[in-house]
Amino acid sequence: MRIGVDLGGTKIEAIALDADGAECARVRRATPQGDYEATLDAIQALVVDLETRAGGRRAHIGVATPGALSTATGRLKNSNSVCLNGRPLATDLEARLERPLRFANDANCFALSEATDGSAAGRRVVFGVILGTGVGGGIVIDGRVVDGRNAIAGEWGHNPLQPIRDDECPSRCYCGRLGCIETWLSGPALAQDHQRHTGQTMDAEDISAGAAHGDLACRATLERYCERAGRALAGVINLLDPDVIVLGGGVSNIDTLYERIPLYWREHVFSDSIDTELVRNRHGDSSGVRGAAWLWPA
Repeated sequence: MRIGVDLGGTKIEAIALDADGAECARVRRATPQGDYEATLDAIQALVVDLETRAGGRRAHIGVATPGALSTATGRLKNSNSVCLNGRPLATDLEARLERPLRFANDANCFALSEATDGSAAGRRVVFGVILGTGVGGGIVIDGRVVDGRNAIAGEWGHNPLQPIRDDECPSRCYCGRLGCIETWLSGPALAQDHQRHTGQTMDAEDISAGAAHGDLACRATLERYCERAGRALAGVINLLDPDVIVLGGGVSNIDTLYERIPLYWREHVFSDSIDTELVRNRHGDSSGVRGAAWLWPA
């Protein structure tokens, strides 16, 4: 049995999979905000719950983290859940659960899940994108996560997106840099762009619904978003040339993205033909936690 744990900013979810990848059980609880020790307690309790349901069987455990383990210190870095940064998360969890664990950032786990038995199954080079509260990316090649020398492979959300119009004003990212892709393409960024242009306060879901019902301002907001996403993903295609790009996170539920984004990346990709596909995830918000479990191969 494998257990995957997805440590998110608002919730912690854990799932147990059998040898064939079928779900045996799932549990979740709210993430203790700003409390590192309480977060460790919550993860331990979820694992104990799942193993108890399985008759006390000890499982292989993988953990999806909001950030990456530093190759220099072994501590967590680059997390937008800032109370985790600089903490020995891997060491502390392994001590509590009394076994070796495997760790990868949440975008890598999402990409691994979709490449294993999701919408990118059978594809050789997969780029997984999370468009949610933040923006992340993960790379899977031949069924294996690419971590990179510095444990930052796929950190697409913290590359800059250069403004090309007078009405585009870069924002400061939580990481301290100006104009990160995350500040253009996250769910909150979509809402902020709509508010700047219209004065209306609407979230991504409402903007999508408004566009579907013919609201011209909502349609214009989504078109700006798709154009920026096309520019940003063209850089990924030029560098990685993936077979498929899979979208996840709350913003990925907007149908328009799958038609419009590839139209915009055409003028920025350095090729006379572009066969890379843009697809929706198969496992929804369960993909990250499934990918964490798949960190342990069959």
